[in-house]
Amino acid sequence: MWYTFKMIKLSRSKIDLFLECPRCFWLEMKKGIRRPQPAPYTINSAIDILLKQEFDIYREKQKPHPAMEKFKIKAVPFNHPEISNWRNTFNGVQFYHEPTDFFIFGGIDDVWINSKDELIIVDYKATGANQHKIYDSYGRQMEIYQWLFRNNNFLVSDVGYFVFARVNKENGFESESPVLSFDLFIEPYKGDTSWIEQTLLSAKKVLESETPPDPSFTCEFCKYCHNVYNAQLDI
Repeated sequence: MWYTFKMIKLSRSKIDLFLECPRCFWLEMKKGIRRPQPAPYTINSAIDILLKQEFDIYREKQKPHPAMEKFKIKAVPFNHPEISNWRNTFNGVQFYHEPTDFFIFGGIDDVWINSKDELIIVDYKATGANQHKIYDSYGRQMEIYQWLFRNNNFLVSDVGYFVFARVNKENGFESESPVLSFDLFIEPYKGDTSWIEQTLLSAKKVLESETPPDPSFTCEFCKYCHNVYNAQLDI
């Protein structure tokens, strides 16, 4: 595949940033001005690693994980030589989108395969909430992964799954060997990737502009900057 010198690497998270706030997207991509980063979710990262290790055991066996059987999912973890690369945050599943010169990539959590040889995109989520929820950003994340795999010539199911690890709050830390336990829940999600193409074209148009888009007052960062600026004028 031929790549041009104008090619821009665009991660899955940057696409989501554009949808949240085109101005923040422009500032980061054009000027290197990033939003302040939140503290790392180290427990979430640990759970992510543990789930990958556990599902890998069943990937080698080519058998469904017990949670998959519990939720009646007729599939097995997909055993493919590229699975480690697909999971790599800085590598991931990749596709060069010629109309925009964007090199799109995203690191997945897991991928399963069903009896129809369809790939099933899977994402792990940790939560402390009593009711786990599929947020809009989760859905977009899933859809971008589905789109990437399809553009790599894989047959992909419209239905993906979120594996939620929810903290079991009934067990405390009073025992001699305290353990923080989690309950696993698997929720289906039917993806719709029809929005992606137009979104990429719109993002390209924003990046071609020499001036940033107007501030968005649904964006907490834009509101903060606006309020700071006005406060300085009053001093």
